Amino acid sequence: MATVQQLMNMEGRVGVVTGGATGLGLQMATALAEAGANVVICSRKLENCEEAAHGIEKLGVKALAYGCDVTKPDQVEALKEATMKKFGRVDALVNNAGRAWVAPVEEMPLERWQQVLDLNITAPFLCAQAFGREMIKVKRGKIINIASIAGLVGRNPKNYNSIAYGTSKGALVNFTRDLAVKWAQHNIQVNAICPGFFVTPINVKMFDKVRDQITGEIPLGRTGGDDDLKGMIVVLASDASNFMTGTVIPVDGG
Repeated sequence: MATVQQLMNMEGRVGVVTGGATGLGLQMATALAEAGANVVICSRKLENCEEAAHGIEKLGVKALAYGCDVTKPDQVEALKEATMKKFGRVDALVNNAGRAWVAPVEEMPLERWQQVLDLNITAPFLCAQAFGREMIKVKRGKIINIASIAGLVGRNPKNYNSIAYGTSKGALVNFTRDLAVKWAQHNIQVNAICPGFFVTPINVKMFDKVRDQITGEIPLGRTGGDDDLKGMIVVLASDASNFMTGTVIPVDGG
């Protein structure tokens, strides 16, 4: 029987985090590193990835910084090849890269709608496909999709008016469930985290306008903090979740 420490120990394993250079992605990449994993950090801006990787390597693990657009199949394939060249394996994929476009439904530009769906649902498919091929070869792997509470319920437009975001995250929730069933035969566990409201560099200006209203609707009375996704991502990326798949977990303060 394994101990809890053994189940959550990720020493020698490799985690890939898209959108991992800042915000929630960096929080989760750091958590994997703190659990002992080597980490691949990718986002569009290589310099941000390099800065994040430098900080993570101070934890005593190896990190690869990689700049790419995960909506482009050729760039995703190149990311996978770079990962395999450096580490020779991939154990966990965290599909975190995402975006939103705030506008009333009747004014949402089609171009922006498509951009949100491309990054929030097509990119996770491309990354799962590329890295999943490697996982299938070794009959093991973890895929964690970062969805959102907005993918589970409708959101008050006074708080967050982005029909494209909620739609794409709802699609990501069901992508998680369906992929989990399809790849269970390969011993690949696919789960999703649905964060509630976390203040990040991207949304801080918007949050300042509706701070009281948002926190007033959260039973715990606060937004997510710098450590609030760490435990869950390590559970889902490690052996602690070997009997979990197709699970969608809110981390939202209630």
